[in-house]
Amino acid sequence: MNTRSFRAFVVSLAFLMAVPFVSAMTDDQVVDYVKAGMAQGKSQQAIGRELLAKGVTEAQIRRVQAAQSGKSSSNESRQDYSVRRNRSEKNDRQNISNASQNKDGRGSNAVRNSSMNNVAEGDQYFTTDFEEIIIDEQDFKFDGQTRRDPNTNEKVVFGQNIFQSRNLTFEPNENLATPDDYKLGPGDEVVINIWGNNEDHIRQTISPEGSIFVSQIGPIYLNGLSINKANQIVKELFASKYADVAGDGSDISLTLGNLRTIQVDIMGEVVTPGTYRVSPFSTLFHALYNAGGTTESGSLRSIEVMRNGRKVATSDIYDYLFNGKRSNDIRLQEGDVIVVPAYDRLVEAGGEVKRPGIYELKRGETLKDLLKYSGGMKATAYSDRITVDRVTNGSKTVAVVESADFANTRLDDGDVVNVGGAINQYDNRVEVRGAVFRPGYYAINDEVKTLRDLIKIANGLKEDAFLNRAQLFREMENKDIRVLPINLEKVVNGTAPDIKLRKNDILVVASREDIDPLGNIIINGEIKFPGAYEFAHNLTIEDVIMQAGGLNEGASYATVDISRRIDDPNATLIGNELSQNFKLTIKDGLVVDGDTGFVLQPNDIIDVRRSPNYTPQRRVVIEGEVPFEGAYSLTKRNERLSDLVKRAGGVSEFAYLRGANLTRKMSEAEIAARDEVLRLAASSSGNDSIAANKVLLADTYSVGIELDKALANPGGPEDIVIKDGDVIVVPEMVNTVKISGDVLYPNSVVYTPGKKLKYYVEQAGGFGNTANKGRAFVVYMNGRVAQGKNAAIEPGCHIIVPSKQKGKGLSVAEWLAIGTTAASLGTMGATISTLIK
Repeated sequence: MNTRSFRAFVVSLAFLMAVPFVSAMTDDQVVDYVKAGMAQGKSQQAIGRELLAKGVTEAQIRRVQAAQSGKSSSNESRQDYSVRRNRSEKNDRQNISNASQNKDGRGSNAVRNSSMNNVAEGDQYFTTDFEEIIIDEQDFKFDGQTRRDPNTNEKVVFGQNIFQSRNLTFEPNENLATPDDYKLGPGDEVVINIWGNNEDHIRQTISPEGSIFVSQIGPIYLNGLSINKANQIVKELFASKYADVAGDGSDISLTLGNLRTIQVDIMGEVVTPGTYRVSPFSTLFHALYNAGGTTESGSLRSIEVMRNGRKVATSDIYDYLFNGKRSNDIRLQEGDVIVVPAYDRLVEAGGEVKRPGIYELKRGETLKDLLKYSGGMKATAYSDRITVDRVTNGSKTVAVVESADFANTRLDDGDVVNVGGAINQYDNRVEVRGAVFRPGYYAINDEVKTLRDLIKIANGLKEDAFLNRAQLFREMENKDIRVLPINLEKVVNGTAPDIKLRKNDILVVASREDIDPLGNIIINGEIKFPGAYEFAHNLTIEDVIMQAGGLNEGASYATVDISRRIDDPNATLIGNELSQNFKLTIKDGLVVDGDTGFVLQPNDIIDVRRSPNYTPQRRVVIEGEVPFEGAYSLTKRNERLSDLVKRAGGVSEFAYLRGANLTRKMSEAEIAARDEVLRLAASSSGNDSIAANKVLLADTYSVGIELDKALANPGGPEDIVIKDGDVIVVPEMVNTVKISGDVLYPNSVVYTPGKKLKYYVEQAGGFGNTANKGRAFVVYMNGRVAQGKNAAIEPGCHIIVPSKQKGKGLSVAEWLAIGTTAASLGTMGATISTLIK
């Protein structure tokens, strides 16, 4: 086999490596194994399976392939691995011409492999269709009833996949001593060693004529001889060459060197019938493995081995599967013919057997044998009788076989045996539930006969058991259930007669909590872990506060409210009172004012209020042209702009007071109102010049202020009250004006005192074709907005020219007017501010 051919072969083997193994072979050992296998006449399929079984992985195969590719690129690319000639080329061609044909018309793959393995020494080895040697492993799943093929989901005969296993190849062990009954034949290499007064070493291969040739002696015929017999003949013949061989001067021995291959035919119901060359140590099982095992209709019970026209063995695979016996796995010889007939009877075993499946039965085997093959009955099986489904004259019939007839009942092909399960019914079971220490199932026996015995074996009644009335559910003759009320207290103390138990009785003992359930205690408000807590008698508010982790910072000690459910089971009229309410004062978690011995009742609700004078610090920020910019905490609720500027050290000489602005966080109510306005605007069919879906949903908005007037008149209307989160920016002087919107060239220009809006629009190239001139407006740095051509222009302001409306519908300004009903003035300012962006 040359390097090119070996590389192609290992590529084909790589397809086989679907399951990882821990390799026990080195790369060199893999190469040697492949060469040795080819020399012995093994098929590529067989070598691939054997390598898998020895743990060779796909990665290792590809590594060997890469190494062989490297060799092929060197000067050794023409080196060929040759195999020993066992037959003449004429015989090889004859083997091919006599090969049996598969059903698809193609010649047997086994024969083709065989012919390639027997090429003359020096001939190149060429691989053929490598897809044909890929192992089609059959890993069968078990569905609890019968074994099935995972690809077709069809039922599989038990044992049929034994010759398709990756890990069970039945490969012969060629490292053992040569068996005594081994017969030499053409292709075997014999090694003759002579030592003592004379020494010699001779290696010869037995020729097709059955002999070897030794100089000075001539041909020695060894065909058909055992090793012992060959030793005797060689010793006698070598005495003529070495005089002292017959005496004690020299010793001689003949041993077996390289083995020949033998040719066997595998016929009948096998996956790949044909002619195979195998090791002379190969057995029947190994040959069947090479042929891919039996087909669906092949028999596992009566495989025949024919030798010289007569049957020498009949093998039953079930002897190996169930008993581990390989007595019929005979060693094959040259020219043997293996015949796998069709099965005689296939019977399915199902139901409550340990190994459900389809089994092949031989003539004379009975239902008892089938049960043995299926592992016997499960513990849950009904063993008195078994049903057998059978097809007779095209109609299905059912037979019932009693246990006494299992050993005498013969089964037919296609029978389906079903072993039924035990009935889900107990003859002596009773149950106790509820307020006993050990509820569960118990058996009626000599110790448990009555109700009092049942309570005793259940370790007695719990302390909270409701003894006045228990329930005994009893099954009547017609399977109806009847409830018997029982006074357990009287039964237990003997003042009432005990009750005899019957099968399937169920005693239910209620607890007092079941009869009169107790609700939880709920605590809410300024508590660390608000929620529901389990009620306990004599529970106080102090206990619940401790369970809930104590009071939060800011909790009011002055007022803790408790509401109690109105529960009057004797009432006949609907009352006006909805709940009872209590007010307590606490200190350090203890009640100091009110009922100090106040005890909670089930379903009480506790509300811990926040102190009215608890206020976390409210922070504002001032930035820009002030000496001490940064964050400040408000000192009072009505602190104003002027107060904050004063605390920040006043304004610097560079401050532009007209441009000071204030940004404010939106409250939750303002955010909700804004979202509603935008939702209504988005659903409107009208189209404004500014799309509503472009409004930025910021959580802050700008508040228009006039800081110069606020500082000039502290406490006046312009000196607004500041809120938590406000950010005031006092900018330095800005001497530009920005123009944008529907103008020809939006830009910023230098502020010129006294100039009107029209002048600045002209500085931007004038109005656009769709400009809405009458609605142009000015946004000042302080957040205020003015509209119209006479609007005052100040440094840092922003002139916006909107486009004309397309179609009818509410404008954004009209939507904002609607929003004034649900939002503050700050919300409207925020919407306008975002619309101009």
